Formats: sequence, C-alpha cells, structure tokens
Amino acid sequence: MANVETTTESGIVLDRRQLILGASAIGLSATFGAMPAMAQGTPKKGGTLRLGMEGGSPSDSLDPRTYADSIPIAMSLMLWNNLVEVADNGDATGELFESWDVKPGATDWTFNVRKGITFTSGKTLDADDVIYSLNMHRGETKSPAKALLADIKEIKKLSPTQVQITMTNGNVDLPFNLSDYHIIVVPNGYTDFSKPDGTGAFTLEEFQPGVRATFKRKAGNYWKPNRGNFDRVELRYIGDAAARTQALVTGQVDAINRVDPKTARLLERNNALRLSRTPGMGNRFAFVAHTDKDPYNKPDLMMALKHGIDRKKIVDNVFSGYASIGNDHTVGTKMKFFDAKQKLNTYDPDKAKFHFAKAGVTSPIELQVSEGAFSGATDSGVIFQESLSKAGIKLDLKRVSGDGYWDNVWLKAPFCAVYWGNRPTIDNQLTSTFKANTTWNDTRFNNAEFERLLVGARVELDQAKRAAMYARCQELISQNSGMVCFAVQDYLDACSTKLQGLTISGRYDLGDQRIAEKGWFA
Repeated sequence: MANVETTTESGIVLDRRQLILGASAIGLSATFGAMPAMAQGTPKKGGTLRLGMEGGSPSDSLDPRTYADSIPIAMSLMLWNNLVEVADNGDATGELFESWDVKPGATDWTFNVRKGITFTSGKTLDADDVIYSLNMHRGETKSPAKALLADIKEIKKLSPTQVQITMTNGNVDLPFNLSDYHIIVVPNGYTDFSKPDGTGAFTLEEFQPGVRATFKRKAGNYWKPNRGNFDRVELRYIGDAAARTQALVTGQVDAINRVDPKTARLLERNNALRLSRTPGMGNRFAFVAHTDKDPYNKPDLMMALKHGIDRKKIVDNVFSGYASIGNDHTVGTKMKFFDAKQKLNTYDPDKAKFHFAKAGVTSPIELQVSEGAFSGATDSGVIFQESLSKAGIKLDLKRVSGDGYWDNVWLKAPFCAVYWGNRPTIDNQLTSTFKANTTWNDTRFNNAEFERLLVGARVELDQAKRAAMYARCQELISQNSGMVCFAVQDYLDACSTKLQGLTISGRYDLGDQRIAEKGWFA
C-alpha cells in the first residue's frame, strides 16, 4: 500500500497510513527509557515556538466576550494581559493590577494599576483603560464574565493609577474573579479586535480562524522579567488527537494540549518528549440537559440518567484511567472545598429503571454528541447508551458536526455533550456554570437555596462554615441539576524536551495557556 501524505490548512503533514495504524506506526513505541527530568535554567531569547492545539473553531474571534475554548484564550494571552494572574500554586497574584487592599466585609476594594506599561500603540496604561475593560463585561453584554462581576456596584477612578471597586455583596475571592480569561485590558474606547492593541509580549502577524495564527515578539524588553522569550509563535488548529500526536512526534510542533489518554503512557517513554500531567484539575466532561423543558424538567428522569451511566467504564476505556469519576457538578477533587464525603450517583440500572418509570417518559431520549465538544464525547455517548439499555432506557445518539458546535449546538440543543474547564476558586466554578440566569448556565439550573448559599459563602470567614455551605451547594447541583458529569480528566500536555517553562498550573493546561509567554528553548 502506498504511503500517501497530505498537508492540512494549518501546515501539518499527515501520513494517512500512520493515522490508520495508530500509535505504533508513528514512533511512539520506538524509544523507551526513563522520562528525563525537566531542566530549568536561565530563560533564553530566540526561536519559534510551534503549538498544535485542540480547542478552537472557524468562528473564533479575538473579542474577549466570545472566548469559549483554549485556542482563543492562548492567543489572547500573547497579545494582552489580565488584571490578575493565577500563579502555579493557585494564588492570585498581581498582573496589570500590581496590588490591592480590601476593607473588612470585602465590599470596598482599592486596586493599584501597574505603572509604566504601554500598549502596542504606545499608549500608557491607566485607570481609564481598566475601567473601560471591566465595563465591557457589565450591563448589556453577552460576556460570560458578566456573572462574575454582577455584584460590583461601582467602579471609580481615584487617580490615573488607582481604581476603587465597591461591591453590593462582599466577596473575598474578587481578585480571582478578576483573573477570568475574558477580562483582558484594552485601551479606553477600543473596539476593533481585528487589530489587537495590547500590553502582551507579542503582536499579531496573521490570524486564520480555524486554521492558524502567528505572532511576533515586540521589540525591546517585555515588562515581565524572563518572559516573552520566543521571536515568533505559530499556533496551529489540530482538532484530531492522532494528528496532534503525530505532529509532535515527527517534530512539526513543539508542544500539544489534550493528549489522547490512549497514547499518553507511550509518550512518557519517548526520550525526546515530555508529558505534563495534572491529576484532578482537567476538563469536566458531561452531558447537560435543559431542565426548564420537557422531559428534562422531570426530576426522576434526570435521576434515571445519573444512575444509568457507567462512569467507571468511561474513565477506564475512553480516558485510559487518566481521569477521576465525576459526580454531576464541576468541582474538581483538587479544588479547595471539594466535598469528598458527598454521596455518589453510582451506576445502578435498577435505580435508573425505577426513576425512569416514575418519570413517565415513553419516547426515546436524544443526546447530541460530537468530537467538536471534546475528544471522546462520541465514545462516552456510546457507553452511556449501552449502560442505559440495561435499565430498559432507550438513548438515541445524534452525531453532529464539530464545526460550529459551540455556536450551533451547545446552549441550544436540549441534551448534549459539553466540557467545563477548571476555575481558580469554587465560587468562580459554581457561578460560571450554575448561577441562575447567567449566559453559560447550560442546564438552566435555578435553585433558591443554592443562590442564597453561593452569596453567603463569599463573605463567610469561618472556614468550617464556608466548607459546609459549599458542600451543600455541590449536593444541590448533583441531585437537582440537569448535569451528568461523569469524568474529571487529568490535564495532559506534551512537548519536546528542548522546550522549557511548561509548569503545572494552578488553573489551566499549557501553563495556564501562557506557555508562549512563560517558555523558552534550552
């Protein structure tokens, strides 16, 4: 059989035979030995970083109010900066907000704007830029960050380098909310995101949504010491896991995200590569139903679905053990205030059958799945279908295109596949996903007790009481929401051993999506 090669739009050369044959055909089993230790020396300037990433679509935009996946976030953090950065240890540290003070009650905050920072256009950063950037996500906006800023009553300029934020309800986690990836800082009055004007380390050379983007390092020294080291960055959209793996193994890219768990152990044995694994902090994989619509507004139907999914089989077979079992909320096992004592919604066909009969649903349930949602969504759906059949429940799988999935299916289809990324705090995690009437509440969850606890926990200083409040929040979601969260994956990145600076992050993969800013070549 001839060895046929083709070149994708992103520039990756794909060997069709290798993709068909799988891991053994692309050299993953060729080199064995102990994984080399990560050498961390003094960062050096130079070189072109080539990234192969999943997590984008042809509809991607650089407007921060539209960011919904990894590629737009990674691009954004090359061009702009946030107000607050989440350090590798999970702490909130100053970025364009250099420091802050808060009064007792956590309603009155004063933030100090970092001095001497300039945008690409040459404009000096000031308080007006910060206020304008925050207000992009307040009032009449579709920004997913709106819910995180909803309790802000007033933002006031105290001086060119100082901003006061007054809250309606106190929130000790406000700095973490301000680290949200949607909240980048742009010049006051700025509207044309096709021509980025940022304070980041790079400028945009080319952007073909769904295909590739290239960036060039700004002249002079970046304001963050030892960061912004690469001369150029090339980011390529590679949605297929096998293609991403091949691109890394054959040296066409230097780093990839979302490593296929089925090939992760083989990658670990390749001396030219390094696997970065962060257990219990990766994406939360789920099927979500709109509980404001029939038949999903029947609590017994949701309990039938929750007890009718074989989570362990999915974790073992789809994610090769590189995940932990989910319990129908998005709080990860490594997150502070995770309730390890909570009752699990275990696979129990008899319980599923009981609740389904009680719900009185007679027609089949339709679930829309796509690899555009996440790698493994279709296989997870097949196992869900098989496990429900043992309870006498018919699940119809509708396989839909990955192109435009987040625009055309998510938030629109009544039952579909979704993933949720890790957030720096439990308040951020719960607010983003489950607060009533927010943009990304994809189950339409609306529970008065949950709303009261969520607000109260933000100002509760007694840690035991706060833990109890968040435990109850998790229970309410697990037992009452339309989410069937079956797995929390480990973050799995891989890179060439020549790439340095890929640290395990306290929030997202690929160094909190900042590998282009943080990394360098040995």
